[in-house]
Amino acid sequence: MTVAARWSSPHRVLLVKPAPVLACALAGGARLKREIRVGICGCGVIGEGLVKVLLEHADVIEARAGAPVRLVAVADKDPARLDIVRALDPNVALLDDAFELAKQDDVDVVVELIGGVDVAERLVRAALEANKHVVTANKALLAERGAALFDLAAANGCDLYFEAAVAGAIPVIRVIRESLASDHIRSVRGIINGTSNYILSSMANEGAAFADALKAAQEAGFAEADPTLDITGGDAGHKLALIAGLAFGARVLPSEIMTEGIEEVDPRDIQYARNFGYVIRPLAVAERLESGALDLRVHPALVPKSDPLAHVDGALNAVAIQGKMVGPSFLSGLGAGAGPTATSVAGDIIDIAKNALAGAPVRRWHLPSEGEQKLQASGQLSSRYYLRFSVRDESGVLAALSGKLGDSGISIEVMVQDTDAGDEGTATIAILTHHAREGEIRASLDAIDETHLTTAPTHLIRIVE
Repeated sequence: MTVAARWSSPHRVLLVKPAPVLACALAGGARLKREIRVGICGCGVIGEGLVKVLLEHADVIEARAGAPVRLVAVADKDPARLDIVRALDPNVALLDDAFELAKQDDVDVVVELIGGVDVAERLVRAALEANKHVVTANKALLAERGAALFDLAAANGCDLYFEAAVAGAIPVIRVIRESLASDHIRSVRGIINGTSNYILSSMANEGAAFADALKAAQEAGFAEADPTLDITGGDAGHKLALIAGLAFGARVLPSEIMTEGIEEVDPRDIQYARNFGYVIRPLAVAERLESGALDLRVHPALVPKSDPLAHVDGALNAVAIQGKMVGPSFLSGLGAGAGPTATSVAGDIIDIAKNALAGAPVRRWHLPSEGEQKLQASGQLSSRYYLRFSVRDESGVLAALSGKLGDSGISIEVMVQDTDAGDEGTATIAILTHHAREGEIRASLDAIDETHLTTAPTHLIRIVE
């Protein structure tokens, strides 16, 4: 209790008043008990990792949250997964219905780790409508349906946290939302899919073909049995949509982001890039242009060897943020996996607990949008390009190719030609261009590929500097 003294003549009177009761926005504004009770929905690799973090690091978490954080319930349809939790802590309630957990009175924070979109959306809605705070690592859910869920969270006085959804253990959201809160973000670019980076790194370091590098990634646990979202850029597109919301206040759907995968990258591209002084990396780019439009894209890119992103190897992720006042900031680390992701989720739980203990208002994650956000059309992108042509090994082809590009106003910076080993009569021409608009480049390449000059579609990779 607190003690307050007041002087009163001729005697000193000591007034004693009780300490204020802690109150917060947990459980729909109910008074906070001196613990935060957590329920986990989905106990796969990440869920099991979170259970271990909450149990094994309970003392550290309590010290940093300011109150005990207790795991009270876990829901999963797989009995074997629940048996693992039972072995770790027999006091945790085990359920086969995540929706039942989301509505329990003795749960303050619901962690959604079931994945997918439709069922996960209904689960998060149920939790928010029951006045529970929510933590999720589900980037697809938030990228596709997040706007309505953030609005629902605010309307119900609840927090919806998602640090682990973007870059695992790399605190991209905290840096943008807190450390750089006073600055204007000019650009965010980075490697935000570890699977793609692992594959391209294997191709570069071991000379592996794409299919072999993908198989190695799967065997190492860095790629799913169905790697489609990773290798096509879809996973990075989901994450970039969330980053665009945080950095620029843009409510953008993944379908609106120009997205290309890494499937067409060939070992020849890796070698040519190296000879030209570049490394191929799977990049996600978000930039506010001088026109006010947003440039949002996901694609493989040639990155100069001097760029920090060129040295981010294997399954590591990295994000480079450019602010108006602070200049460049660079974050790197593990972007996926049970340990990094579970640690990031636990960090969100701690933040919710600290805010609730302090009686802080819930957070609005999207910045107020200044009218409709205009996205730059891919054809308007101005960049330098790497082009690889497969051509007939005949005299005059090189001159004809150069002439076709010149007719479209495309200037060549560097050009090399190699005869294809084991394939008589064909050659490969690799070119680096000066800056050009992508629409003009694409039109020129389409025209060239329709002639007798090329024997296969021309391959294009953008250069990002």
